[in-house]
Amino acid sequence: MDFSGIMQYISYLLVAIGVMAFVVSTVTQVVKSWPGLDKLPTSVVVIVLSLVLCPVTFVALMAWMDREITWYMVFACMIGAFIVALVAMDGWERLKEIWDRTGYQKKPMDKS
Repeated sequence: MDFSGIMQYISYLLVAIGVMAFVVSTVTQVVKSWPGLDKLPTSVVVIVLSLVLCPVTFVALMAWMDREITWYMVFACMIGAFIVALVAMDGWERLKEIWDRTGYQKKPMDKS
């Protein structure tokens, strides 16, 4: 395999991690808004959702591509699920940290 082929697969991997982190973050926000589940720590919800959604998506993709699933693919998918969880958890916190550093404060509306 040449270098451009390797770079292409790395690009696909990064896009997949980004898309899955977005999906996990979105589902986490929905799940955390349900009554009774708002007391759960967000990091636990993100890890559990990543460990559920990533393998389900992987199995669906492999079925769509009509490929065989091997044990090392499942292992790599579980490692990828933890990477997705890390991006989903830390990504929003980093964005909030950057936003807070800008110094933007909501100003109270003037009632004059």
